[in-house]
Amino acid sequence: MIVYKRYFFLFLISLSFACQQKQEGARVIPLDDFFKSQDKVTYRVSPDGLNISYLKLEDSGLNLYIEDIATGKARKITHLKDKNVIFYLWVSNNDLIYYKEIDAAKRRSDVFIIDKEGANERQLSRNEQGKMRVLEDQLIDDKYLLVSSNKRDSTVFDVYRLNVRNGSMEMAAKNPGNITDWKTDSEGKLRLAISTDGGTTTMLYRAQEGQVFKPVMTNNFITTFKPVAFKHESPNIIYAISSVNRDKSALVEVDCNTGKELKVLFGNDSLNITEAQYSRKKQRMSFLTYETWKKEKHYLDDSIKIIYDDLDRLLPKTETQILSRDKAENVFVIRTFTDRNPGSYYLYFADKRKLRKLSDFNSAIREGEMSEMKAVNFQSKDGLKINGYLTLPLHVKAVHLPVVVLPHDGPVDRNLWGYNAEVQFLANRGYAVFQINYRGSSGYGKTFMSAGFKEWGGKIQSDINDGVAWLIHKKIADPKRIGIYGTGFGGNIALNSSYLSSGIYACAASNSGVINLFAYLKSIPPYHKNSLQMYYGIVGNPLTDADLIRKSSPLFQTDKINIPVFICQNVKDQNTNAGETLQFVKNLKKRNVNVTYLENEGILFPAKNQESRHQFYTTLEQFLETNLKNR
Repeated sequence: MIVYKRYFFLFLISLSFACQQKQEGARVIPLDDFFKSQDKVTYRVSPDGLNISYLKLEDSGLNLYIEDIATGKARKITHLKDKNVIFYLWVSNNDLIYYKEIDAAKRRSDVFIIDKEGANERQLSRNEQGKMRVLEDQLIDDKYLLVSSNKRDSTVFDVYRLNVRNGSMEMAAKNPGNITDWKTDSEGKLRLAISTDGGTTTMLYRAQEGQVFKPVMTNNFITTFKPVAFKHESPNIIYAISSVNRDKSALVEVDCNTGKELKVLFGNDSLNITEAQYSRKKQRMSFLTYETWKKEKHYLDDSIKIIYDDLDRLLPKTETQILSRDKAENVFVIRTFTDRNPGSYYLYFADKRKLRKLSDFNSAIREGEMSEMKAVNFQSKDGLKINGYLTLPLHVKAVHLPVVVLPHDGPVDRNLWGYNAEVQFLANRGYAVFQINYRGSSGYGKTFMSAGFKEWGGKIQSDINDGVAWLIHKKIADPKRIGIYGTGFGGNIALNSSYLSSGIYACAASNSGVINLFAYLKSIPPYHKNSLQMYYGIVGNPLTDADLIRKSSPLFQTDKINIPVFICQNVKDQNTNAGETLQFVKNLKKRNVNVTYLENEGILFPAKNQESRHQFYTTLEQFLETNLKNR
C-alpha cells in the first residue's frame, strides 16, 4: 500500500509537470484546423442593396445562394453536383452571370445567366468556343453586356456586345492581334485599349465608339501604366497608376489626346502605389493603396475616409477591405484580417453605422495561439536593401531555432503582411518562418524589380542566402537546421538551393515547383503569346540564354543535389510536365538521394481538395520533422 501511494504521488507530480509544460508551451494545433475549406465565400451585394449573394460549399461543390438582407432568408439558385461555380457577378438588380466549371484541369467553364430567384437560366457560352471575360459588370440598355472572347481566334480576345436575352453576340471591336486589355468609360463605352509586342506596351484611345483607336503613348514592359477610370467632367482625361519617368508608381491624371501627364494626385520617391478606387456614384477617385511593410491607404474623398474610420472604431486593430458595394454605396461587404487572424466577413450599413457578421474565414483559428509576423530587412552582399518577414514560434526563446525559408511564387510577386495559414502552421510546429522579398519582387519600384530579371539561380539565390546569413548572425537560426520550401517559382528557388547553396540548407521541399524553365516558357497559353518577350526578359530567352535557364532548372542538375528533397506534383496542373517530374525523381533516386515524392490534385481550390491538403501538409510536416527539427 505504501509502495502504491509513493508511485501514485510520483505520477501526480509528473502529471502536474506535464500540464505546466503544456501551459507554458504552445498547443500543437491539429493540422486540418489551419487548412479548413471555407463554408461560404465570394460575398457580393446586389446593385440595389437588397440582397447579398455567396458561394456555399456543399458535398465537394460550390453553389450560388441569394439572401434577402432584410429577412435573412437564403435560397439556393444553382444545383451543381461534383462541379463548382468558379466565378459570378451581378449584372442588374435581378440577374447574375456565373461560370460553371466543366474541366478544372484545363480551366474550362461555361457561362450562364440566371435571375435571383433561380429561374430563367440561359447558357451564354460553351467552353469549346473559347474563353469569355466580362468587361463591364452592368447591363447596357437592360440587355447587353460588354464581353471579350477568343472564340474567333484562340490567341486574341475581341470585344462583343452580348445580348443576355437571346445569347447573340455582335462584335464591338476586332482585335488586330496585339491588344491585351480593353477599358470602358463610366457609361460602358469602349474607349481605351492596351497593345503589346512583348517588349513594349502602347495605350490606344478613341474619343467615342465608332472611331479608330489611335496610339497615345508607348512604354517598356518594366514601366507600370494602369488606367483606373475616366474623369467624369473631362472625358479625354484618365486617372492612372503610373511609373512613367519615375521609379515608384504614382496616381496621376493623363490627357488621352496627347499622352501627357497633367497632374500627380499622389506619389513620392519612397511609396509605390498598387491600387486605386473610383466611385461610380460620386464620379471621383475615393482612395489609393500603397505598399510598405503592409498595405496602407491614402484618401482622396473625405466621405470614404469617414467609412473606414468608422470601421476602425467598430473593428479596432483589424485590417479591413471593402469587397463589394451596392450602387448607392451604402451597403458594403467587408473582409477583416490581421497577421494572426484570418478574419471574418461582415455587412456594413453606412447610413446606420452598423455591422452584421456574415461568417468567419476559419472559425477553428484562435488569434492568441498564432504568431506575430514581424517586418525585417537586411543588406545583400552587393548593398541592396532586402525586406521580408520573420514569424517566430510562440513561447520559445528566439535562439538557434530550426528555420523554414519560404520564398514566394512568381516570377513577379511579393510577400505581404497578413494571415498566412502555411506560415502559422509551420510556426506552431516550432519553426521560425522566414519570408524574403528578394530582388525582382513587386512593390518596391522598377529598379528593384528589374534587378531580379534573369537572376533565377543568380542574385535572387544570393539574396535568400544573405538573409539566412543574417538570421544566423542574429543567432536566431541554428545553422545546421535550416530548410527551404516553396510553391511554383518558390519551389524552383527551393530546389535550386539544394545544389547552388551547398552547406546552407539541410533539406528542400517543392510544391508544384518549376523544375524546367524551358517547359515553363513553352506552356504559356496562346492568348498570352504577345507577352512572351516580357517573360523572356524576366526569366530568360530559351535561345540566347539557354545556359542561364539550364543552370536554374533543377531538372538538369540532379547530379549536384545531395540533400533530402520533398517533391509534390499536382497531376492536374497544366503548367507542369508530370513526366519530367517523374524522371527528375527517378534520376535523384538513382543517385541514392533521399527523395519524398507525392502526387495529388492540388491544395489551393477550396471545394474539393481538403483531402489533398491533409495529405500534402502531413507529408511536409513529417519531412521537416525528420530532416530538420530532429537533426
